Amino acid sequence: MERPRGRPDGDGSVQVRMDPTLGLGTAKVFAVYGKGGIGKSTTSSNLSVAFAKLGKRVLQIGCDPKHDSTFTLTKRLVPTVIDVLETVDFHPEELRREDFVYEGYAGVMCVEAGGPPAGTGCGGYVVGQTVKLLKEHHLLDDTDVVIFDVLGDVVCGGFAAPLQHAGRALIVAANDFDSIFAMNRIVAAIQAKAKNYSVRLAGVIANRSAATDQIDRFGDRVGMRRLAHFPDLDVIRRSRLKKSTLFEMEASPELDAVTAEYLRLAASLWAGTEPNDVRPMRDREIFDLLGFD
Repeated sequence: MERPRGRPDGDGSVQVRMDPTLGLGTAKVFAVYGKGGIGKSTTSSNLSVAFAKLGKRVLQIGCDPKHDSTFTLTKRLVPTVIDVLETVDFHPEELRREDFVYEGYAGVMCVEAGGPPAGTGCGGYVVGQTVKLLKEHHLLDDTDVVIFDVLGDVVCGGFAAPLQHAGRALIVAANDFDSIFAMNRIVAAIQAKAKNYSVRLAGVIANRSAATDQIDRFGDRVGMRRLAHFPDLDVIRRSRLKKSTLFEMEASPELDAVTAEYLRLAASLWAGTEPNDVRPMRDREIFDLLGFD
């Protein structure tokens, strides 16, 4: 990773900066963002399995106080890094790998960073402590792919911290105004981080949507490509209820099409994606573009 240079990421704001000694090695690192409730965890977990099915060694890191990113992989809510650090009075040298890393379906390694208590602390600190633990326990030495699944409603300096570690950022969005409005703010956050770090926007994953016309209209306007499309299928909803990834559900033609799309997406991301040259819109412009059909 490049060392921070020039101005801080946001003028007039206090930002959490990455320790330049805490790079994630040779792994391909992806940070997944999107409006709350849009299916980031479902998308991240199934993408992790798709990478694993392609023979990659995968680590998924949940970065949300709700700590359910890896729920369908591990079949339970695992303790968070903050939980286990608290048990040793925040002396990380006392922790073992098995205290905070759990193996999930298809061999995906799972970590839940958690978050600070409500209204206190900073999500960036939590991410930093998690990455530090992973480095100290050499968990990144044998990892091909790292996926950060990140709280997406408010891209503050803390929860934007995974962008300081990632090579590519992915945005999950539905084909509706609220999702696209949130996506525009995330695009701006990624653009800000790209000034001082190596992260670049790979594109948008259309999720829970029969059509993609509004996403595509926005993408054409700001210079962002659509990477994949996952429709709003009942089998996807049921997979969460069954604590399962889509790859574990009973086969059907519609499910086979979805898992094939995940495998295609994983293969394309592994092969490498050209960064999107994005130009985020002003709020008023989004209303004019999408709000008055």
